[in-house]
Amino acid sequence: MPKTKTSKELKVLLNRAIARELQVSVQYMWQHVLWSGTKGFAVKDEFKKIAIIEMKHAEQIAERLNYLGERPTTKPEPITVGNTLQEMIAQDVRDEEGAIKLYREIIALTRKEEDETTNRLFCQILAEEEEHHDFFSSLLEEP
Repeated sequence: MPKTKTSKELKVLLNRAIARELQVSVQYMWQHVLWSGTKGFAVKDEFKKIAIIEMKHAEQIAERLNYLGERPTTKPEPITVGNTLQEMIAQDVRDEEGAIKLYREIIALTRKEEDETTNRLFCQILAEEEEHHDFFSSLLEEP
């Protein structure tokens, strides 16, 4: 039995966060596998590293949601790998921007509901998502 009263709205947002994390963990891993050429070689290991971080986020959020009395989703958001390097990176930037927006919404709601544990979790995850956004955005910049 959870020790905190959590709104249905927050539980729905947490499941959206899980679906998003599952999506990008698969998406980034396949991008790691499919990238080729000099540019791909230079960053493919970073994609794998980020994919693993995203899967750990999904696990952390699922554990929290389960504690709060809700069953975590197993269904990812739609996965878009992309056909070209440019398409992949542009999609990844958009996905990270969506995560940042969603996680800020979750953080605001956790403050309102005085859920410190979920708040701390999402503050940590948000910081990592902002790092991912910075990485992908920098790949779009041409020298």
